[in-house]
Amino acid sequence: MSDVKSILLVGVGGQGTILVSKLLTQGLIRAGYDVKMSEVHGMAQRGGSVSTQVRYGKKVYSPIIGEGAADILVAFEKMEAVRYASFLKPEGIAVINNYEIPSLPVAIGAAEYPAGCVEAMEKSFKTISFNAADVAQQVGNPRTMNVVLLGALIKAFDMQDIDWEQILRDNLPAKVLDVNLKALKAGMAM
Repeated sequence: MSDVKSILLVGVGGQGTILVSKLLTQGLIRAGYDVKMSEVHGMAQRGGSVSTQVRYGKKVYSPIIGEGAADILVAFEKMEAVRYASFLKPEGIAVINNYEIPSLPVAIGAAEYPAGCVEAMEKSFKTISFNAADVAQQVGNPRTMNVVLLGALIKAFDMQDIDWEQILRDNLPAKVLDVNLKALKAGMAM
């Protein structure tokens, strides 16, 4: 049995999914793990699907998470949780931002946003769902939604022994550091 843990982060371009995966990777490396990260964002500059895969353990040979192999799925947008659900282990954890970003067909009225995304995930997986945008707004900046989700991931995956505050200090500009530190703590409280 492998000691490797697999984390899949999914969202929409512009939500900060890649930044969170880089912060996560740096924290895990500093904690002494072998870490591999892969990102897929193709045409997702803004508005398209983005996924990053982070695998860590004593020795990791591949950054790729196969279907049914992710220990945790962090969805920055709730429809993305359903889109990537097949990658989560049956005993896996889904951390879902209960937040909607309409796709282009929905935005132009050619389709409807699907109802019941979170409920569908709750039927199959242990699910933690909350609106990270509301939490980010409460801490003072809606753009910190990604760091709120990082905090929730840290708590859900029991990674509090890593100095995440120092990781943020080392990687974020001073002008946004304080609000992101608040966002991290708020996410861990979720």
